[in-house]
Amino acid sequence: MSVDFDEIRGVLKQHLRTEEMFGLGFVPWPVTNRTAGTSAAQKAEQLRQLDEQQVKGCRKCQLCETRTQTVFGQGNPDARLVFVGEAPGHEEDRQGLAFVGRAGQLLTRMIAAMGLTREEVFICNVLKCRPPENRDPAADEILACSPYLRRQLSVIQPEVIVALGSPAAKTLLNTAQSIGKLRGQFHDYFLSGLTGEGPSIPLMPTYHPAYLLRNPEEKRKTWEDLQMVMAFLGMPLPQGTT
Repeated sequence: MSVDFDEIRGVLKQHLRTEEMFGLGFVPWPVTNRTAGTSAAQKAEQLRQLDEQQVKGCRKCQLCETRTQTVFGQGNPDARLVFVGEAPGHEEDRQGLAFVGRAGQLLTRMIAAMGLTREEVFICNVLKCRPPENRDPAADEILACSPYLRRQLSVIQPEVIVALGSPAAKTLLNTAQSIGKLRGQFHDYFLSGLTGEGPSIPLMPTYHPAYLLRNPEEKRKTWEDLQMVMAFLGMPLPQGTT
C-alpha cells in the first residue's frame, strides 16, 4: 500500500485549522517548558491520562477491529531524546509495548551504542495499533493517530526527536521527501502540527531498524545520524569518531 502524504498534509492542515477556530476535536496538549519546573511525575501522569482516557479506547479508524491492544509507548516521561517509529508489529501488538520484536532488539543496541538505556529515552510510534499483516499505514489511520503523538511530544518536550523510517519522518515533517534525502541533517518538528507555526523541536530522520535488518550496509549511515544527535545533546562520542 502506498501512502499519499500530500493528501495527509492537506487533510491534517484542514483538521488543525478547524480545531483552532472552533476548539473541537484534538487540541494539542498544553506545551510545557523543560525549564518551567514541570516534573517527571507530572509528565508521567499526563501521559497516563492520555493513554487511559483516549488511546486505549480509541475507535477512530478500522484498526480498532483487528488490534489485540493499543501500544502507547514507554520510557522516561522527561526524556531528552524520543524515538518515533511507524507502527506496532506482531510482538508489540501482543505485549502492548513499542519496539520489542527483532527491530526493537536492534534499536536497543543502537541506544546502548549511544551510551543510553531504553529507560532513559522514550520510544513510541505514529500509530498506536498494528496494521494487519504489518502493512503500511493508511492515510486515514495516520490522520486519526497523529494527534496522540503530538500530545505525547508536547508533554515530554524532548530536546531531540529521532524519526525511525520514512513513514514516521514524513508524518512528523509534513513532507513527501524520501528518507534518503531527509536523513543526515536536523529538521524542525512543529508541535502545532503546522509547519512554521509555534515552538519546534529538532528532529533527525534516520533508517528504521527493520530496514537495517534487511540492509545492514546502511547501519553506518544510521550511526552517523545518531552521532549527530549525540553531539547536539552534548553527549561524549566514542573514541575515534569526530
